[in-house]
Amino acid sequence: MLTKLWTPDSWRGRPIQQVPAYPDPAKLTAAEDKLRGYPPLVFAGEARRLKAALAQVADGRAFVLQGGDCAESFSDFTANIIRDTFRVLLQMAVVLTFGASVPVVKMGRMAGQFAKPRSSDTETVGDETLPSYRGDIVNGPEFTRAARVPDPARMEAAYFQSAGTLNLLRAFATGGYADLHEVHRWNLGFVARSPMAERYRDLAHRIDETLGFMAACGMTSASTPQIRETDFFTSHEALLLPYEQALTRVDSTSGDWYACSAHFLWIGDRTRQADGAHVEFLRGVKNPIGLKVGPTTAPDDLLRLIDALNPADEPGRLTLIARMGAEKVARLLPPLLRAVQRDGRRVVWLCDPMHGNTISTAARLKTRSFDAILAEVRGFFDAVAAEGVWAGGVHVEMTGREVTECVGGAHRLTEADLSRSYETFCDPRLNAEQSLELAFLVAAELKARRLPVVERPAVAAQ
Repeated sequence: MLTKLWTPDSWRGRPIQQVPAYPDPAKLTAAEDKLRGYPPLVFAGEARRLKAALAQVADGRAFVLQGGDCAESFSDFTANIIRDTFRVLLQMAVVLTFGASVPVVKMGRMAGQFAKPRSSDTETVGDETLPSYRGDIVNGPEFTRAARVPDPARMEAAYFQSAGTLNLLRAFATGGYADLHEVHRWNLGFVARSPMAERYRDLAHRIDETLGFMAACGMTSASTPQIRETDFFTSHEALLLPYEQALTRVDSTSGDWYACSAHFLWIGDRTRQADGAHVEFLRGVKNPIGLKVGPTTAPDDLLRLIDALNPADEPGRLTLIARMGAEKVARLLPPLLRAVQRDGRRVVWLCDPMHGNTISTAARLKTRSFDAILAEVRGFFDAVAAEGVWAGGVHVEMTGREVTECVGGAHRLTEADLSRSYETFCDPRLNAEQSLELAFLVAAELKARRLPVVERPAVAAQ
């Protein structure tokens, strides 16, 4: 357990994984100094509001939907792309809320998900070996020597793109686009042609009937903000620590440190070393945070990490994101659930059914099977139900675009379909149709398995 005094730069004295090899340290320092002078991207009060919502999830009173790109790119920065991903997340949330009668906390992997961990520091094509692509915040995806050199100036570009994305997301969430009366208009054209369309139209019709009844009772968009607006939070993996430290600020109302690059940050499966730099950095900020829990996680190690990241056992502070793989979840997740339950830790459990189910095709394209994704979700629900734990949510890589990157789904995409619209530079994503199908299936699981709420004693505000 880490007990030494924390400062925003105390991570620099710890062992670090997945760090880019910047060739010019002076240029890196200059980029960090410039970012320190910029305004925060998010605010402490927003992070506290998310933490309060996640505390409700920890108590079995709400569900988390976390989704977005595997890695945002500088080239795909358009209002339409941001809107379409936001729209699909709204659709998924409405399916979950209305289908399972549970409040949904909405988090996007957006406005900051630019850095990616890699399994190797280098990549070889033919006879040439170059540094691996680590996300647009570090280097470029093109397989050229110039593009693959880590460039600190990219952090500034990521900051401004995040600011622009956040501006649009806030406008969509509070400016009328998220009004439930718009539920019919959220559908994307290609989803309207899918087998999911009829189910979605039926749900939208039932929502219209409900809104009509509420209006007759005096609850309209004008009188009830919850109908017109929604809370939408941003999240990303806290991988590039020079960037994260440069955007860490002291909250003027509490005197606490907050990472102001996103509302919610998580530690990946490759950087969760208890004595490592990433754990050291995130243990000191007051944001709600996440920890990826993979197949190599041992129960004792997990408890040590929980001690380091949430020593006061604050509800809503720590979310554990299980990413085991469909074939391993039934065997590897229960011992971790039992260890956390036995110690009485108050955490949120999410299912990431994407990262443990990546495979390669004969054409050397990475893909994921929709059937495997569903199998892991069901295995997660089975495991948490058996241990008396609330299934707190799902964490998915998805997009609002008509991509063909994951096989299966209602249209039964095959490996032969992948090349039709395979656009990711990193990991394969669910398209809008597959995302909506997943939401209907998760809603059915929630409705069938929902546990009674466990009454807990009131917790004093932290």
